[in-house]
Amino acid sequence: MATQTQNGSDVAAVNALAKSYQALMDEIGKVIIGQKHVVKGVLVSIFCDGHSLLVGVPGLAKTLLVKTISEVLDLGFNRIQFTPDLMPSDITGAEILDDNRQFKFLEGPIFTNILLADEINRTPPKTQAALLEAMQERAVTVSGQVHNLDLPFFVLATQNPIEQEGTYPLPEAQLDRFMFNITLDYPSFKDEIEVVKGTTSDKKVTLNKIVTGDEIRDYQRLIRRIPIADNVLEYAVRLAAKTRPNTELATTEVNNYLSWGAGPRASQYLVLGAKCHAAINGKYSPDIEDVKAIAPSILRHRILKNYKAEAEGLSLENIIANLL
Repeated sequence: MATQTQNGSDVAAVNALAKSYQALMDEIGKVIIGQKHVVKGVLVSIFCDGHSLLVGVPGLAKTLLVKTISEVLDLGFNRIQFTPDLMPSDITGAEILDDNRQFKFLEGPIFTNILLADEINRTPPKTQAALLEAMQERAVTVSGQVHNLDLPFFVLATQNPIEQEGTYPLPEAQLDRFMFNITLDYPSFKDEIEVVKGTTSDKKVTLNKIVTGDEIRDYQRLIRRIPIADNVLEYAVRLAAKTRPNTELATTEVNNYLSWGAGPRASQYLVLGAKCHAAINGKYSPDIEDVKAIAPSILRHRILKNYKAEAEGLSLENIIANLL
């Protein structure tokens, strides 16, 4: 793959990415039944060098999904169960005195390729903030020393939308660091039958490694090289701008029902996501349909409804659908 992207045609590299994506979907499908839009969203964010927030009720295999993806990607994987007593040093690591009475940095679980932040809203803001630098800079600072993380690095966080007692909602600055907010719904009746069959038997599933870390980094560079037409780029930027109340492009519905809208990072992710969505479908350049396909997951955690929208029972999904 490395040789192809550097010396060969980018068209061939896009074809290779599309084949890798399909192979990943097939392999993950051995363990994760249904939920294809969720798997697709996580893979797109990984190929775009982004992070994902998975939101769903307990028991929908969010943790299993992340663990399965880490196995087929041949990447390091750590899980942190976020709790109210979790400290920042429990994530980043800390300096300790060794046998020679010298300070030595002991790496925390964040030093991996894929970090599963399980129930991220169960820990206080001070601990949540320990992830901010890592998510943005791919590094952590402890006692004034900067420690770089291994690349590629992704945070895949889970959140339970039902039980809010004893939780700490993620601040907007941290929410904005997540490329996607992916919602998991209950499986269909047919899929649930398959899930129960597989999980109540002694059947063992062996997963194959499909893509390496070096190939992922090649794919990330490839996606940034994919060209995009001016009208598609403008559509993506205009879509983000239309979510901002009381601005030039805001619609009447946005002015009436939103407190604030998406920032420039949403525009950037809409373009990157559209490029990746096109590539995994074997297209060398994205069109407006590619932007529309990934827009809900990028916008839903970046816009905030006001009291009027709450009172009238208007959902974010409806507002986003009308914008599209």
